[in-house]
Amino acid sequence: MPRDLSDIALHAARAAAELVRGRATRGVVVAATKSSDVDVVTEADRASEALIRELIRERRPDDAFLGEEGADEPGTSGVRWIIDPIDGTVNFLYGIPQYAVSIAAELNGEVVAGVVLNVATGTEYIAREQPGGTVVALRDGEAIAVRPPAPLSQRLVATGFSYDSDLRELQARALVRLIPRVRDIRRLGSCALDLCHVAEGAVDAYVEEGVNLWDHAAGAFIARAAGARIELSVGVGGRALLLCAPAHGFIEFRAAVVDSGYSAASAHMRE
Repeated sequence: MPRDLSDIALHAARAAAELVRGRATRGVVVAATKSSDVDVVTEADRASEALIRELIRERRPDDAFLGEEGADEPGTSGVRWIIDPIDGTVNFLYGIPQYAVSIAAELNGEVVAGVVLNVATGTEYIAREQPGGTVVALRDGEAIAVRPPAPLSQRLVATGFSYDSDLRELQARALVRLIPRVRDIRRLGSCALDLCHVAEGAVDAYVEEGVNLWDHAAGAFIARAAGARIELSVGVGGRALLLCAPAHGFIEFRAAVVDSGYSAASAHMRE
């Protein structure tokens, strides 16, 4: 079943990406804001999620759905689809080619399939089960893997910032302490794609507080299949803190993150 679910996710992601490209060509329309006046929703977000749900429901009518823009829908099959119709909406709004359709499938509460499709470039990331039960991470059909070991000072770290101004301030303070310890920082604007960049070795690690399940469900599954370790904990601002790095260097990276002030544990260390 997991392989079938990944095929369904890829089919839906391709169709949604085509829809989003068409909306970008005609001009992006902001439909609403969410957590703040800089956290936008476009008409394309809503249309993309509606299309994804429709296409999946045609083949699997008994499944549940969790999406960023639509209502949660219960199901009876044990499968739940986790959808981010455009991860990186602000990039989409500004025409920056770093935004994606992200679709994951859970089976009895465990993610078993994931697709992240960069809408602007067409690059497809997928983690799928192979004969024998192993899971492989692919980029456009070719296997990918995390970067080999490197000293912390030579690691390129991706991150993101909350739409909440108070949490942004905390993140900025932690970033000031982390950046002297690593090669550099990149803020690209899409959690799903950042996780895929760890998976393909384009960056060495990723850290961000304030992520939601739909932001990372597919990307984290792909990253794990490529050799990364994922950890969700509580950040200094009290929200979900996501860390992703190659398994071989994860413990050292986590220690640097905590020491820099990203984690709730960081606050206890300073008391």
